[in-house]
Amino acid sequence: MGSSVKGYGGEGDTEALPMAIAATPTGGSWLAWLGTDGKVHLGKLGCDDKLVGTPTSFTGIDLQDVQADATGGVLLLTRKGDCHTGPLCGGESSPCNQMVMVRFDNNGKTVWERQVSNLTSARGGYDDGARFVWWYQHHGRLAYDGSNYAAYFGVAITVKNGSCVDIHEGDRMQVVSKSGALLSGHNSFEVGCSHAWTSRIVWDPRAKKFAMVCATDNDCRIAQPNPYRTVAAGTCDGTLFGGDLVLAKSSGYWTAWSQGGTVRLSHFAGSAAASKTIKTGASSSHPHLVTYGSGKMLLTWQSGSTMKAQVYDSGTAAAIGKQFTIAAKDHDYQAFKTYADGSAAYPAAGSTSTSIKVARVLPS
Repeated sequence: MGSSVKGYGGEGDTEALPMAIAATPTGGSWLAWLGTDGKVHLGKLGCDDKLVGTPTSFTGIDLQDVQADATGGVLLLTRKGDCHTGPLCGGESSPCNQMVMVRFDNNGKTVWERQVSNLTSARGGYDDGARFVWWYQHHGRLAYDGSNYAAYFGVAITVKNGSCVDIHEGDRMQVVSKSGALLSGHNSFEVGCSHAWTSRIVWDPRAKKFAMVCATDNDCRIAQPNPYRTVAAGTCDGTLFGGDLVLAKSSGYWTAWSQGGTVRLSHFAGSAAASKTIKTGASSSHPHLVTYGSGKMLLTWQSGSTMKAQVYDSGTAAAIGKQFTIAAKDHDYQAFKTYADGSAAYPAAGSTSTSIKVARVLPS
């Protein structure tokens, strides 16, 4: 990549995310990675998954996601913010950072930037009403409706409590137009699930809406946010984690999630709870799920220094074929992305500190 890539190190929703990938309409990719230089780097990949041209870079202390369209794409990243003085009622919550969308063109150059948290020069993280990014659960994902980009991410919530403030944690969804304007509506909200982790979002062109799921200790479940709607019941024993969210074949959604190290697939539609949940043969706390080919989805999970994978029917969740191995190192919170040719790709740690391996599962 021509620069050092932040290593996997500790994996967790409180740790920095090393890399993310996005499919372009022409079959290539945008590959983003967090450098060791305090910047988020962005490079274009050809259809052979090799770097084309010279990467660009953006100020950012944590990478969240990248998505692409015909004229460029959007990065979701974290930048430094200010806490101000509070005072806090107790404990510590620093740092107080911003979540930012950066629009880039097909040359990887900045077009606009838009903060989707709400810090200003007058409102720091320790001021009542602040919605900011801290060290705690804060990762996020992007979705694109063909015109607007939605960011769904973990957020710190500052609430006045007498003469001091308390810091809580939840999630937030904001939508930004193609010109960089912050939009109301579009299923956006200030705070959804709380406490929340593994925020996942997808655009559903059939229902014409952004759909979301979170894992939450509010009744310990996988849920849809704002308002809460239970997808699948879980247990708050430290082993409840969400995976990914994809469109089901005809209607509704499949979400992968894990409890007690066993991976489940749950189908739900509208505001109803899951109509079907299956226990898969995967043993993992952090499964990945992605649309794959026509009418299929690909489930992957860590298996030692490699990944295991299984294809499922996206209508019935019936397994298709046998499990197979992907020769790439898994990361708990990175994601596969789907491509127009039916393949799916994943950015993984390379053999050196300046390289990235792209694992691609070709359509069957």
